[in-house]
This record gives sequence, structure tokens and C-alpha cells, in this order.
Amino acid sequence: MRIISCYIPFLAIALLVSCKEQEKPTPKVIYEEAKDNVEPKKVDSTSIKIADLPILMEGTKFLIHPVGDIRVYDDYSKVYGSSKTNQVSYAISNYNRFELTGYFENLKFQHIDSTNVKPLTEDKIQIQTVTFLNTIAEKARKQILVYTLVDDDTNKDGKIDQNDIKSLYLSSVDGSRFTKITEPLQELIDWNIIEAQNRLYLRCIEDINKNGAFDKNDKVHYHFVNLLTDEWKVEEYMPI
Repeated sequence: MRIISCYIPFLAIALLVSCKEQEKPTPKVIYEEAKDNVEPKKVDSTSIKIADLPILMEGTKFLIHPVGDIRVYDDYSKVYGSSKTNQVSYAISNYNRFELTGYFENLKFQHIDSTNVKPLTEDKIQIQTVTFLNTIAEKARKQILVYTLVDDDTNKDGKIDQNDIKSLYLSSVDGSRFTKITEPLQELIDWNIIEAQNRLYLRCIEDINKNGAFDKNDKVHYHFVNLLTDEWKVEEYMPI
């Protein structure tokens, strides 16, 4: 009986240590000096480039064609999206009136009276949300899109995806003036619009202790942008 009673606490400690090791977060940032030690993850999948059917946001004259990849996995157990044929999803985005969401690598813009289709960017990115600022459009006659996206492989795993730092961008409704608002290596926390000021406010966090993760020891930055200016200039403010 003594042997069993001694063994049980030892087992409990071992399980506790194991759980703590499993809970260790994956870094969102791998800095230059450490990237040589990182092994890229291997995924057994085949990518097929595809475009969703276009959407027309209310009050605009530009069709938006989301473009991305669908992934067919070897075991057919993992697929993206909701519309499936033969265990493969052909949906890469979702649309809800003034917001487009998903995981896609580009947007193509087309005026409703034209056959010309223009890409948003030539850079490698992963777009996660696109929001049309309808209240600013109604009030100030400025049609602006806000994007949350990933534009850099910050964790050095060989992929640009949701495990990397998220940034904020703006563009006109036709995809022109595509402009980054957040600073490099600062993770977007959230943003909102104050219509009375025609401003976009945002918060970002900076990994000031360089441990690769964003936590309570890091610094939060506060910024705003005047949406009606010809050049979108980011200004910092200090609420605390």
C-alpha cells in the first residue's frame, strides 16, 4: 500500500508537467537570429487555385472576386469552407452585406460596366476580412475598404497564414490606394470607426521583450487615421 500511495503523487506531478508543456503557445514571431533553427512544417495536401463567385457590396459599383486556394488532403479529413463536392470545399469566403470573410490570397476588382479585372496586389498575403465603411460612404461620399490580413511569414514556418502577425490595411472601393496602417511586427488587436470625426481608431501590440509571443509584458500602441485625407496618415495618441 505504501508503494501505491507514493506512486500516485509522482504520477500526478508528471501529468501536470506534461500538460504545462502542451500549453506552451506557438510563437507568432521568430526573429532573424533564431530562424535557422526552425524546421518548416510539412503538410500532406494539394492546393488548387480557385475564385469564388463575385459579390457587389451595397452602394458600390465594383464587383469583388475573392481568389484563393482549396486544399485537398491525403486523408480527405480536412477541408476549408462549407460548400463540398466529393469531400472537397469550393468555398473560400463568406459574405454578409458589408463584410467579406475567409482565407484568401487576393481580390480582383471589376467595375460593373467593364470587363477589365484588376488585382488588389501582386504581393503574397492572406486576407481574412474585408469591410466596406458604408456609414462613411453615406456621410462623406468616400468609399473605403478596411482589410485585416497577414503579409509576412513572421513565425518562419514557410507559410503566410493565421498563425502569423495580423495587420490592418485600407484601400478605395476599387482596390486602389492599398495602404498598410499598422507598423511592422505589431499585431492588430482591434479597430473601430468614429463617424463624427471621420476617423478609424486601432490598437496594436508590440513584442518589446522579444520572446516571440504577445503577452501582458508587451506594449499596446494606440493610433488613429483621418479617413477623408488624400493621404492616409497614421497618428499615435496616448489614452493612458
